[in-house]
Amino acid sequence: MTNKEVTGWQDQKASERFRMISPLLAEDMDPAKRSQIRTQIAQTHDISERTLYRLEAAWRKDGFAGLRPADRVVCRSPKLPENFNEILAQAIQLKKEVPARSVAQIILILEMEGWAAPGILKRSTLQRYLYKAGFGVKQMKRYTEARNATSRRFCKPHRMMLVQADIKYGIKLPVGTGGKKVQTYLSALIDDHSRFILESGWYDNQEALIVEDTFHKAILKHGVMDAAYADNGKQYVSRHLTCTLEKLGIRYMHAKPYHAWSKGLIERFNSSVDSFLNEIKLKKIKSMEELNGYWKVWVEEYYHNKPHDGIREYYESLGVPVPEEGITPAQEWNRDSRALKFLDCRVVGEAFLHHETREIDKSGCLSFAGKSYEVSASLAGQTVEIAYDPTAPETITVTAEGTAPITARPLAIPAFCDQSPVRPSCMQEEKPETSRFLDGLKKQAEKNRAYRMSAISFAGYGKEEGADV
Repeated sequence: MTNKEVTGWQDQKASERFRMISPLLAEDMDPAKRSQIRTQIAQTHDISERTLYRLEAAWRKDGFAGLRPADRVVCRSPKLPENFNEILAQAIQLKKEVPARSVAQIILILEMEGWAAPGILKRSTLQRYLYKAGFGVKQMKRYTEARNATSRRFCKPHRMMLVQADIKYGIKLPVGTGGKKVQTYLSALIDDHSRFILESGWYDNQEALIVEDTFHKAILKHGVMDAAYADNGKQYVSRHLTCTLEKLGIRYMHAKPYHAWSKGLIERFNSSVDSFLNEIKLKKIKSMEELNGYWKVWVEEYYHNKPHDGIREYYESLGVPVPEEGITPAQEWNRDSRALKFLDCRVVGEAFLHHETREIDKSGCLSFAGKSYEVSASLAGQTVEIAYDPTAPETITVTAEGTAPITARPLAIPAFCDQSPVRPSCMQEEKPETSRFLDGLKKQAEKNRAYRMSAISFAGYGKEEGADV
């Protein structure tokens, strides 16, 4: 398993753990309520409350990194039959056919059909693997039980506890090739408590990148929110966006299919946007810059300063008197006592970076987004990981095992090309002042000459005339 595969598995596991404990991380939660929720989570996920305490402590100490499991190699027990994969597939099929079947009944059927010898399969083992596959008792109960959901209004007591996101269709502008009209889309984030627009803007597409851009700008301007809520549109279910928000400590939730009422807040805001669209059509604008310019004015000067009925209803439901003129989103946002939580811009920027792998060619370059980037000839032939901001891909960061990150930019092709290939400084030739090879031979010759002279002198030692040997 490669380092990248290990890291990916660890991040995925950390994301699962974060989603599990995220209901426990609210700062203003009553201890008794937190204990009750902890017990429910432990029962739902079939783990001990002690484990939840440990995961909470790891999150508060090291954040997302503290939830990553340690490196280990998971091997299947050698005691399991060689055809266990086929046995598990049959067990899942039996569970699908009759969800009420117990594990003991499934084992009996598998033994009668000859898939496993009697006594080989253990109930606890098969139950564990069925649960991992999503077919545990509690899981099947959730799938089969009818749920009586009621539509109730809700509102968080403070700002940045929950934000809602959505995309709305706008007008068409002649910003395409040859003046072709292009559909515009509004991406917006609204605070659940104050109805304050954290970030919004019009785009000429509805890809996932516009949602990432909206979240990125909102977090830089107002800090991180506790949780975010969106529908199941393809722009909001991307794995990259989910991982990014979880790395920043943001719980990310999705509305259930056919439960549009659960996103009533942002849907109500979208209906207000229609009044802006009716006005902007009269301006006959021709560019995205104009559209966003008028939009910013509308939000800051009109929407944020207009009394909001939802804020009034929230306080009246609590028995709190509301001024006759009402409360505007800007007033409710600014008077909230809850402090905003800002992160270092570098931490936020790194969380939103995209990552891919590329291979360095013989000349020390790599190809990305239709362009060549000059990296280093010393990495020729290696597979590296690149990190980049999709909204500004002019500069990418290249990382290879055992080397420091390298900042690469698109290769500029000059008018004339040097015939000699470019080499890194560590491989370039240097003009020597002498021949170290000949110097070495001369030194070795002097050593040999001295050795031969000493041997001759010793051979005649003691043989002089009259010597007593």
